[in-house]
Amino acid sequence: MTERNAFKMNGFLVLLLMLMLVAGAIYFFINLQFIIIGILMVLLAVVLLSGMLIVQPNQAKAITFFGRYLGSIREAGIWFTVPFSISKKVSLRVRNFNSAKLKVNDVEGNPIEIAAVIVFKVVDSAKALFDVDNYEQFVEIQSETALRHVATKYPYDNFHDEGYSLRGNTEEIAAELAKELQSRLTVSGVEVLEARLTHLAYATEIASAMLQRQQAAAIIAARQKIVEGAVGMAQMAIDKLQQEGTVELDEERKVTMINNLMVAIVSDKAAQPVINAGSLY
Repeated sequence: MTERNAFKMNGFLVLLLMLMLVAGAIYFFINLQFIIIGILMVLLAVVLLSGMLIVQPNQAKAITFFGRYLGSIREAGIWFTVPFSISKKVSLRVRNFNSAKLKVNDVEGNPIEIAAVIVFKVVDSAKALFDVDNYEQFVEIQSETALRHVATKYPYDNFHDEGYSLRGNTEEIAAELAKELQSRLTVSGVEVLEARLTHLAYATEIASAMLQRQQAAAIIAARQKIVEGAVGMAQMAIDKLQQEGTVELDEERKVTMINNLMVAIVSDKAAQPVINAGSLY
């Protein structure tokens, strides 16, 4: 079912007509010989009153008449619509939903805790009211389902810099979560404005082990950078000495110099130089 515009008239004009009918009925009731006309005018005023409704800002009212959907009124104000119809209101304001912390397994089977905030609004009042039982509850359930589905497609962390990870690609994960949610919530007339992860962590039972793994990976990565820099600095030093002709280095002295530079740069502690006062040999 798709939303459409319902019949409506300016409510103030109809309200003025109702007041005129009531005033006329009072006049005819005073003149007892026209009581029937007064009763008819009162009945007509009651009929008009049954079609009056007030629409608040950022609100829509779906009009049904004996079980048939006639349309929706979105414009704020006082309106007159089909008499004896029933109106159901739905808010068009932007709302957000904070999911509970869900415990799921990532693509590698590691248990993680994840939560998200979903920002949404109703864009089709007919679908929100008549195509699903309770659209707010529907949003909550589908949000958690989509979050679980996205979380199981990626690893928590990527130690090899290949592909996406939940921790390292938050923007991409948020975009995919919003797309996944929109495909699920279209049937309820809801538009997803934003979806963001608010909590992401390893489950308690493996948090300590995974922290040690992250620390080890960070140490290895740092060591690789240090070694690459040390090799480049040693090579640059030898090339500089040879270009300027400061000293002549044979292969054995080059090896010794490279070894000393590598030890001084790569070592965790400050190097303690040993001064050789005699010959190298």
